[in-house]
Amino acid sequence: MTNNILFVDQLKKHFFTYQGIVKAVDGISFFIKEGETFGLVGESGSGKSTVAYTVVGMYRPTKGKIIYK
Repeated sequence: MTNNILFVDQLKKHFFTYQGIVKAVDGISFFIKEGETFGLVGESGSGKSTVAYTVVGMYRPTKGKIIYK
């Protein structure tokens, strides 16, 4: 994890609804090194905002690790 400012490992975020479990994010891993620019790209509804909200602490992850330097 040398020079990593953010490390996300096997992040999962599931929402529990009356219709069942919605797996918004199911096992994403990535790291961002100091000085890098990072982009998260995907189709509508693919979980980009959910990843961002979870990384900044607005949502609690269902499973996985988020480590800030």
